[in-house]
Amino acid sequence: MSREQRVLEAAREWLAGEVDEADHAELSELTRRAANGDSDAASDLADRVAGSPAFGTAGIRAPLRAGPNGMNRAVVIRTTAGLAGWLRRRGTVGTVVVGHDARHGSRRFAVDAADVLCAAGFEVRVLPEPLPTPVLARATRALGAVAGVQLTASHNPPTDNGYKVYLAGGDPLVAPYDAEIEGAVSEVGAADTVPREHGWHHYERALPEYLERVAELVGDGAGGLRVAVTALHGVGAEPLERALRSAGFTDTHFVTAQREPDPDFPTVEFPNPEEPGATDAVLELARDVDADLAVALDPDADRCALGVPTREGGWRMLRGDETGVLLGEHILSTIDRVVNPDPLVATTIVSSAMLESVARAHGARYDETLTGFKWLIRAGDGSGGGLVYAYEEALGHCVDPDHVRDKDGIATAVLACELAATLARDGTTLSERLAELEIEHGVHETEQITVRMTDPGTRAETMRLLRRNPPTELAGTPVETRDLLPEADVLILRDAGDAETGRPRVVIRPSGTEPKLKCYLQTVVPVEGPDRVSGLTAARGRARELLASLSSEVRSLVDF
Repeated sequence: MSREQRVLEAAREWLAGEVDEADHAELSELTRRAANGDSDAASDLADRVAGSPAFGTAGIRAPLRAGPNGMNRAVVIRTTAGLAGWLRRRGTVGTVVVGHDARHGSRRFAVDAADVLCAAGFEVRVLPEPLPTPVLARATRALGAVAGVQLTASHNPPTDNGYKVYLAGGDPLVAPYDAEIEGAVSEVGAADTVPREHGWHHYERALPEYLERVAELVGDGAGGLRVAVTALHGVGAEPLERALRSAGFTDTHFVTAQREPDPDFPTVEFPNPEEPGATDAVLELARDVDADLAVALDPDADRCALGVPTREGGWRMLRGDETGVLLGEHILSTIDRVVNPDPLVATTIVSSAMLESVARAHGARYDETLTGFKWLIRAGDGSGGGLVYAYEEALGHCVDPDHVRDKDGIATAVLACELAATLARDGTTLSERLAELEIEHGVHETEQITVRMTDPGTRAETMRLLRRNPPTELAGTPVETRDLLPEADVLILRDAGDAETGRPRVVIRPSGTEPKLKCYLQTVVPVEGPDRVSGLTAARGRARELLASLSSEVRSLVDF
């Protein structure tokens, strides 16, 4: 049998078990065109039947399209059947919470998932409306559920959707369970053979209970801050407004064109606060209303980016590392050490190292993990014992690990507003506080270089060559290499330990979700001299100079 015949046979086999009329029509037409010699249709069809979406970080994400290698009703039904079977084989039966965002198909997918779980014998609670992912994460933990499922693709393009899984206690999915669930899904038959039962109930209290907890994160006297906000067409606007109001922040201004959920994300090319241009509208609004702080959520509101006014009269977005160290310092300065006598803060190997210095100054524990909150939430002893704060440079912050064991954009925004308001009452700002931290802990300049490599073989070969012949010097400083294989496909190049200034560090890894090679760069320069202001200016200039040199060398290393 030829390859073309195998593709057509696989497509027809999938069609025989299809459950959605529109998807059946879409795949049938593509199959007909491919069978009649349409090369474009044949190529598209081959991709659609080339396996199924793999469980990556926390679950699956894929383009919205018919066929086994996409996000559609049949894939959701089979994935849920696999999850249910895996849970039952482990002797785990109880409540499962299902939520969804406002993307194309999310509500229908959530109902399908709930129906499958209900028929499999689980008590299923469904969030009653499109809600942020942190609400689902908290509900899973609060109800003592055996699992939680959120239908979302977070900040992916509008053509995608996804299926995110939380384990018991609201913990993000982690190896080897992801592979085990994927294996269970592969054993499921056609979608139309999977039993479904519409016997679940809504969990109406999910959002009110979440907001009540967020309000408890801030002390008395919050308020007095003008905040500009964008939800980037996602589900975070109303929950964040309610959370801010409950915390005493009532002077809020939303980007009107981006406030309501819209699965097409019409005003941004990519609905991700990290992307160039995505936060232009909220920064413009912040200037127009003379705000004190700008806040940008991603579409499912688990990430939060902050914008601050500059000394020159403009606005800029803080990097995730800058927000991370500000919040880490704030939390360690305000936590009750009677309740938390041995606090732990954590970040990832690709984030700024300043949090380690901050933790040391507070006598707190510090840990670095691989990228992803599935590792951060298990920092320290492997279970996250004593964890009070964790962040990753990609705008993810966990500010309330006891209740939401994942990144939480809404709680982060509320806590950032409390910090900004507290500083304002003391006559200072977030930017000035950041400068104080740099004076105390050194200037940490960071940069990310992303190299698009659509061929997985090219990425693998690049990593192989780097391992075989790593550099011995970067930015004029001798460096040593740490290889994280087999635990992770990561190379760390850093100063050999005796550098007085610069302290270059480069982390190189293939992306787990995109066809990219990612390089994370850092230089550290101490602030010296009796004049702190001029010393800080000089240190920043030197750090940026070293980072530019480091960036040029790394680009050459990866043939960028």
